[in-house]
Amino acid sequence: MSLETNKAFAAILTAGVVFMVAGFVGETIIHPKRLEKTAITIEGVGETPGAAPADAGPQIEEITPLLAAANVDTGRQVAGRLCSACHTFEQGGANKVGPNLYGVVGNHHAHLDNFNYSPAMKGLSDKPWDYEALNHFLAAPARAIRGTRMAFAGIRDTQQRADVVAYLRTLAAE
Repeated sequence: MSLETNKAFAAILTAGVVFMVAGFVGETIIHPKRLEKTAITIEGVGETPGAAPADAGPQIEEITPLLAAANVDTGRQVAGRLCSACHTFEQGGANKVGPNLYGVVGNHHAHLDNFNYSPAMKGLSDKPWDYEALNHFLAAPARAIRGTRMAFAGIRDTQQRADVVAYLRTLAAE
């Protein structure tokens, strides 16, 4: 073994010791204070289950009056653009990151046996996906169902949500 190899090992060891001592000294000198609440809040992210929300959030406009004039083709386009990366829509379609959405309207939450839903979604399995439940979920999934695994910001436009719900309503065996 040459002297150059020993020098390389010694340099690595010395650097490790120096970083370890610097970390210890830094922790000893500086005592960080934990904040009581986060300085920057992102809606629906980093909230602990059971914690009271700071505010209830914006009110979501009902879509029931808009469903009569909702455009199914627009809903299909919006769903294809925003939802098809994670969901399929055809009968018997495979699950992706999210479950197949065929027959979801009127069905209960966590309606597919072959999909691993979050505990929060499974906890609502006795409730149906009615129009307003879908409206609230599509507006802001993380706010509508705390603890959902769906990482989607939501659809802000009320008419687009109505169009998507109208499209989802057509996905059922007659």
